[in-house]
Amino acid sequence: MPRLALYTFGVLKSPLADPAPLTREFYDTGEAVYRKISQHPGYLARAEAADGDQGELFEADWGAWGEFAVPIWYGKGRTQETTALAATLSLWTDLRSAFDAVYTGLHREALNRRSDWFERTRQPNYVSWWVSDDVTPTWRDGVSRLEHLHDHGSVPHAFTFHQSFGPDGTPARIKGIGPKSDQVH
Repeated sequence: MPRLALYTFGVLKSPLADPAPLTREFYDTGEAVYRKISQHPGYLARAEAADGDQGELFEADWGAWGEFAVPIWYGKGRTQETTALAATLSLWTDLRSAFDAVYTGLHREALNRRSDWFERTRQPNYVSWWVSDDVTPTWRDGVSRLEHLHDHGSVPHAFTFHQSFGPDGTPARIKGIGPKSDQVH
């Protein structure tokens, strides 16, 4: 049965190594969100560094998730001291589960604070696509799909929640997922 891959990417205002309270708050909030999301119905897995080190994104061993990669528009640092990004790559059973996990609870609260932590950009900050049950998406897959979404809009190859597609490539409309409900203010 196909699974939904979800890649998120954002450029942070400050490097992850910044000792400021706002950066610490971002880390603490992120850890709590990850714990909660991992218990959400429909959640299957997410990319985690084999050694558990959050600060070494580019040098970490990501196992089957592949080498860490970023979109072409990311122009900040790539060392532990200068990296200023947040990215996730996860697998879900379906659109509804992923949507609910993103737009409810602790993650929704974090989204409401995103302007405190993230730069505002013109690029999309997430993309979804379907993978077969024997495939583990890679970071490069996520980047490629996000860049495709940026260049071509929502299509079966790379789509958003409000313009989504089913595993067979046909447009999918799920109650509560649409142009107005997908907006977070």
